[in-house]
Amino acid sequence: MATTSRHPIPALRRIGWPDDLPVLAPGHTLARVSAHHRAGYEVHDGEHAFNAQPAPKFLKRNLDPAERPAVGDFVIVEAGTPPHIVEVLPRRGVLDRAAAGDKYQRQIIATNIDVVLVLTGLDGDFNPARIERYLALVEGSGARAVVVLTKRDSIEATEVEAALEALRKRLPAGTPVVAINGKDAASAAILDAYLGPAVTAVLVGSSGAGKSTLSNTLLGEDRMATAATRAGDDRGRHTTSHRALLPLPGGACLIDTPGMRELKLTGDEDLELFDDIDALTEQCRFADCSHGNEPGCAVRDALEAGELDQERWRHYLKLSDQREEQAARYEDRLHGNHEPIRAQRRRDWQERE
Repeated sequence: MATTSRHPIPALRRIGWPDDLPVLAPGHTLARVSAHHRAGYEVHDGEHAFNAQPAPKFLKRNLDPAERPAVGDFVIVEAGTPPHIVEVLPRRGVLDRAAAGDKYQRQIIATNIDVVLVLTGLDGDFNPARIERYLALVEGSGARAVVVLTKRDSIEATEVEAALEALRKRLPAGTPVVAINGKDAASAAILDAYLGPAVTAVLVGSSGAGKSTLSNTLLGEDRMATAATRAGDDRGRHTTSHRALLPLPGGACLIDTPGMRELKLTGDEDLELFDDIDALTEQCRFADCSHGNEPGCAVRDALEAGELDQERWRHYLKLSDQREEQAARYEDRLHGNHEPIRAQRRRDWQERE
């Protein structure tokens, strides 16, 4: 084993490597996965991007997909024709979701992340419940969430302030919420506070939220394809077809992701963004209160007094049920039972509504 001097530390910091160069065997290089295509991977060593294939051990049919290289991973690449990824270094800050379908699997969105920029357009895309769902997924990643409202140039200033105020009331105190024009570098500069050297940020949001537009603005060049939203519903077309890691001029790394139509919880979420509701449930007279017609229900009292938003309460119930269902499906997978189990719904409250 020998320490390679091929890559100076400043170059490695361009791809988000936070430490000194590890000891590597001759012919081996530290790189970061910047994109994943059907034909293989694109990796970046801090100076150059190049293609690499996964080692045979990553191609085993029964291997958990989460054990394969993912965008954001720091990997060891062995020289060759073509180069091969032979090792995935320990991850930190993993953002994932449950994959679509009946079979329980986790899909990694990005790894080794510090910040998640949750983008929502200030047009027909604006959806506080979807933002809460993203925040629930971000909670377990170890990364910091920043809510970014885009297209502030498309509506009146009073409407922008109303949207900001509504989110600040609904989201946990201290959650950063900013409104920008993603096409304007001066407007997007407010994000500089979250994009320091060696920081890795991932952009998430629905199609048409402005992720690729913002990426181009932060890059200072039009590298990511963009498209106009559809007339009538303000929903976007998929212009980003795969996850891509982009070194920014200021030293941060940005991971742009395709728009996600389905955001399924993994079952591990703590739902800390609803800690205030959990605190209310603990004040109910009965420990097994269903928050329907029982006397001494602190939740119902808060709803009737207007202290708890009805829509937020319904979304809390929905996310809680989905979390329980996903946790049950995971348990079934561990015990070899592949039939999906649905969590018991809170029917008393739904009937009351």
